[in-house]
Amino acid sequence: QVQLVESGGGLVQAGGSLRLSCAASGSIFSINNMGWYRQAPGKQRELVASITRIGSTNYADSVKGRFTISRDNAKNTGYLQMNSLKPEDTAVYYCNAGVLTTRRAFEDCWGQGTQVTVSS
Repeated sequence: QVQLVESGGGLVQAGGSLRLSCAASGSIFSINNMGWYRQAPGKQRELVASITRIGSTNYADSVKGRFTISRDNAKNTGYLQMNSLKPEDTAVYYCNAGVLTTRRAFEDCWGQGTQVTVSS
């Protein structure tokens, strides 16, 4: 089994920064795409950013130029650097990873979520 644990959320003022981390552990052979999603109250979960194993990235228009996704393959860890935060960035942020396990099975894994609150 594979577990994803997010950390780094919290309360920050508008204009501030936070860095989220997503650590994967368990029966991991390799991790393909990693992504960060968010869900605000009353809204659907949306993709914030994604990154392939070789580092190609994709961002939602609402976060381009402010957020940066990265990963450390050796540590099985992904990151989301969030700068110039706005109140509308307030949401629960979830890490997602496509994992090839040591049994050569593919798992679509999700973390438990971390709350990000941006005050105005």
